[in-house]
Parts: sequence; C-alpha cells; structure tokens
Amino acid sequence: MKKGLVRRVALRGILILSLMHFGRSSFAAPLDREALAGMIVPPYALGEPVNNNGVWTLLNSGGADAGYVFETGPLAPLPGFSGAPIDMLVTIDRDGRFLDVRLISHNEPIFVSGLGEAPLRAFLEQYRGHSIRESLVIGTPYGDAGNGSDLVYLDGVTKATASVRIAHESILAATLAVAREKMQGIAGGPPVRPDAAIDEKLDWATLIARGYARNLKITNAKLDAAFKATIWAHDDPEAAGNPEGLYLDLWAMDIGPPAVARAVLSEESFADLQRLLRMSPDDEPILVIDAGRHGLVSADFVRNTAPDRLSAEQDGLPVALRDADMMVEARDGVPQGTTMLLRVDRRLGFDPTREWTLSAQAVRTHGMLKPELGSVHFPLVLKADQKFFIRPDIGAAMPPWREAMVARKWDLAVFGLLLTGLLAAVGPGMRRLSTPTVLRPARLGFLAGVIGFVGWWGQGQLSIVTPLAVLRTISGGGNLAVLLYDPFSLMIWGAAIAGFVLFGRGLFCGWLCPFGAMQEFAHHAGRLLRLPQWKPPPIWDERLKAGTWLSLAGLIAVAVLAPEKAETAAEIEPFKTAITTLFKREWYYIAYAAFWLLLAMVTFKGFCRYLCPLGALMALGGLLRMRKWIPRRVECGLPCQLCRVRCPYGAIQKTGEIAYSQCFQCLDCVSIHDDKAQCVPLVLAARKRAPISMGIRA
Repeated sequence: MKKGLVRRVALRGILILSLMHFGRSSFAAPLDREALAGMIVPPYALGEPVNNNGVWTLLNSGGADAGYVFETGPLAPLPGFSGAPIDMLVTIDRDGRFLDVRLISHNEPIFVSGLGEAPLRAFLEQYRGHSIRESLVIGTPYGDAGNGSDLVYLDGVTKATASVRIAHESILAATLAVAREKMQGIAGGPPVRPDAAIDEKLDWATLIARGYARNLKITNAKLDAAFKATIWAHDDPEAAGNPEGLYLDLWAMDIGPPAVARAVLSEESFADLQRLLRMSPDDEPILVIDAGRHGLVSADFVRNTAPDRLSAEQDGLPVALRDADMMVEARDGVPQGTTMLLRVDRRLGFDPTREWTLSAQAVRTHGMLKPELGSVHFPLVLKADQKFFIRPDIGAAMPPWREAMVARKWDLAVFGLLLTGLLAAVGPGMRRLSTPTVLRPARLGFLAGVIGFVGWWGQGQLSIVTPLAVLRTISGGGNLAVLLYDPFSLMIWGAAIAGFVLFGRGLFCGWLCPFGAMQEFAHHAGRLLRLPQWKPPPIWDERLKAGTWLSLAGLIAVAVLAPEKAETAAEIEPFKTAITTLFKREWYYIAYAAFWLLLAMVTFKGFCRYLCPLGALMALGGLLRMRKWIPRRVECGLPCQLCRVRCPYGAIQKTGEIAYSQCFQCLDCVSIHDDKAQCVPLVLAARKRAPISMGIRA
C-alpha cells in the first residue's frame, strides 16, 4: 500500500511539473551594446544595430562599415541537448568571411562540467578565415574525399560530436540569415573557373560581336553634364574646350578563358598570363584599356594595389580589384591606349559568368588653397560567356542527421549486430542462454562489450538529461530533431523502447547500460574478495527504492523552476564521470562515482535500485510490457521461495509473481526454473519418482 502511494504521488508530481513547464521561454534577450562591444576583437568596433534580432554593423579602424556582428541565439535558436540553444557571437566581413566566432552561453551537459568549455571554444576558433560560401561540415574526410573535395572539414570534439553539430548548424543558419538579408551577392558553392579545354579560335571583331569585349565611351560633353549644377561644373578647361573629345574610351574584357586571351594578347603576353594564372589559379584576369584621357588610375597609384579610379560590384556587394603588376601587349587590331591587367579572387564570391559592374571614377577639384574633391562614376556592365567556364558540382553537405549517421555507420552496424544477437538470445534462445554453465560467462562477456564498445567507445550511455531536454523542447515549441545528431544513442533509445514492449525495463537496465554493467562487475569482484555483503531488509529495500522516483521528480522540478541548474542537478547520475570522461574530472565527481562502484561490491547495483532517475523512467516505460515472459510454476511462492531469495534485485514477490518494474532481466530465476538440480519443485518431483524407478529395476 505504501509502495503504491509513493508511486502515485511521484507520478502526479511529474505530471504537474511537466504542465507547469509548458510555455516557458528557453532563450534570453540579445546582449546589450555594452556587453557586445567588449567582445569585439580590435581593430574592429561595434557599429549600430541593424534590427531587433541582435544584428549589428561592424566598423573598421577608420569607422567605415566592415561587416556584421550578430548572435546565433535569436536568429537560429536550435535547441541543444539541454533544450536551450547554444548562443554564439559571430563576426563576418562584407564578403561573408568569418572574422571571429565566440561562445556567449550554453547549457550543453558535456561542456557544463564534463569536458569543460575549452574544447568548445577551441572548436569555434576554426571558423576564422572560412567563408559562408564554403561547404563547411563536421568530421574527417573519408579516403580520397579530402583531395579536390568541395567540402571543408572542421574537427569536432571527441565525446561531444552531437553538441558540436548543433553549434555548427546554429552558426550556419544564423549567418545565412544575415547573408540573405544584407549580402545577397554571396554565392553558394565552389567558384567557377575557366575551362582550358575550350580553345575556340576568335578574333577582335568576334569578341565585340558576342559581347565578350565591351566598350564605354564618355565624351567631355557627357562629363560636363555629369558635373552640371555642382561647384565642379567648370573645373575642367580641357572638357570645355573640346566637348566632342573622349574623356573615357574604356574597353574591358574577361581574359580568363584561353580563347579570349589569345584573341587579345600577343603570344608573349599570353604565355606570361598563363604563368601568372598557374601561380594564382583562383584569380580571374580582367583586361582594361582606355584610349581616352581618363588614364585608369591617378598619378599617385602604386602598382600591385587596388586601382584608385576603378571599382567593381556584383549583386550590390563590392568586388575587390587588384593590379596584376604585369605589362601586356595587345594584338594588332585591338584598341591601343593605357592598358592594365586586373585580377579578382573568385574565392571571395566573384562569378564572372553573372553580370557585374565595372565603374570608372572621374574626379575634379575646386578651389586653390583648400581644394574640394568631387567625383562621379561611369558604369560598364560585363558578363563572361558561361561556355568558357566550368562550374564544379556543389558538394552540398548532407543534412545533419544523415551526416551524423554516415560518420558513425560502422558503430551503428556493430551495435545492430550486437542487438540482434542479444534479442535472439533473450528471446527465442532464452532457455538455452539460461543454462547454468552458459549464463554467467555469456552475460559477463556481453556486459564487458557494453562497457567497452557501447560506453567508452560509442559514448552510448543513456542519461536522464535527454528526456529532460525533450520535455523542455516540447514545452518550448521546438522540435525533436536534436536527437538525430547522436544516432548511436538514438538507436539505443530505440532498443530500450522496443524492450519496454517485449520485456519491460530489463533489456536496457540489465543488458545495455554501461554503468549498470560496471556495477555488476564490481559486485562480482566483491564476491571474489569475499567482502561481507549488505542486503537491506525487505521493508527497507522497498523504502529505498522510492529514491529513484524522488530523484526523478526532483530533477523535473529543477528543470521547471531553475532550468539553468538542470545540468548540474543531473550530476546525480555518475554516468558522465565513469563513462563519458573515463574518470578524467574533478576529484569530487570521481569520488562520487567511485562511491557507487564500491557500494556495488557489497550491495548489488545500489545506484540502479535506489537512486537512478533514469531507472525510474525506464520503470514507467516498462508499463508498456505486453506479456509475462518469465516462466512460473504453481509451486513458485507457495511453498518454493528459492527464486525470491536468490533474486539480487528483490523483483520477486512472496507469491512468486514477478515485479517487472524491478526486473533487470538477469535470467537467474529462469536458470533456476529450468535446472533440475536447483528448482525445488523439480527436485521434489524427481525424489518422488526415484523409489518407483528403483522398484522397477529391482
């Protein structure tokens, strides 16, 4: 009666606390200006807010716009395993290149107190220098995937791959949101490059006819018209004296394609260009020729720098032009004049096969002592022919869940084989497995594999943290896709849930829990050392078992009332210390985990039976059990009590009935049930038959 009352109270408390948690927000407001300013890396500074979602402009040392600063939390609140987003501060330049990524806040269990934050911060440093255009993925290239692959691999954090993937997806989602709104010119995928295999014979007239070479003529009259109604209207005497003369006679063409370059350059200049492109294969060469008096650059121009009288843009974003510092000679028939070879880095998002604009700047000065500068720009739209370029197939990153599955495909395959074997052994093969000479070595061998492979290698120790995170995610209006980031643990959860229907809680608690397996080995070590065993009296055993329900209710209360403390409260489980970090933590965590293992040497699985909150949840799941799979006889419980006395979990009642909510599927009672040398009803039946047999033989 008392046992049932405790369970009803615990269940009612869990339900009430779950309902109270619905509707709570899991993310704080964006940081204020003062907090953000202190996180910007010099020489940059924080500018003005762009919107109410935590996006700010980034200023360079001269006070000009240099990019954007934003938090990932408000823009991409992807829930982590705690149910709350990982909030990071991202700084990008105007070309979509990461300048800095910093951690602001998080509640990921593995980083709260397990590994600490240092590995996560080190992971975030890898983004610097990479572009949002790149296909960034977490992991290691397989085989030859790293040679010529369009994917850029970032090293994850061992034992925290799922949390790192969540952080990665948050960064990309938030950055793409800013790019779509503020930097539409950022193109996705790898840049195009000229196709050397296409070498069509062309001449200058064909280049003009097809639009490969384009011309912009600005007469002095047009120049004067551009400055009309300004103070610089009459500051160019040469224009006024020759209105029909050419101020700008600009020819521009993309000579990256070899066919175009050969039609324009002399043989010697063509050879020089090919050598230059071999040294800088990502540069797109642009040839500009001015037959007017503009001159392309000012008298103060320095070679091998950006031209000071020419600029370019594509999709509203600036295109960085740079002098190639190479003298070129044009073929006969090509316009003569001031010639300049420019280069553009295609990796920065420039696509010559889409329209882009080259602008020539006209500058005038007014006044003698303190002349005032005025300028106008004359644009020329250019576009290269796509047939001369190769557009590599975009190595699009797989969806995060699929990427995670591929990364752990062998682990999943091995676990699938182990699980298949286990289900066959405890299902159809249960009677054979329960043979006294087979059961113990087979069980201990399997549990050793669970500790090594499922626990330490696969990091598949289930924890109460996951159900709590699911509760927070559902109540916060999120989704459960976060579970897909750790397919190995998800597969174990699937096995545990399937076990609920087939066997109750026992499949996981008895066979697949790494820390439970460690306790079982500790118990056998205690027996070998002949340590005195402590088994609480039945009444205290029942009372102590209520601790699992109280710990579960307490954790839900913390998750609801003080969610920021939930991960710390979950340290009631020693799993992170013993399995996840392999005892590489602060001494008090190690001492706590060691206490339960030492207790297991004298009290069988004390933590599992008396405190484990996950065990309480598993017991709830065990209510889905569809059958009574443990064989019983009429004599079980009356008069025979052998199985009840031998059961280390206290899962057999005096009546002989099995309390499946406490059964860990050790199969000891099945072994006794089928053993003619142990099962009391079988022994008594054999004794009754013995005299009869003796009489017949006589």
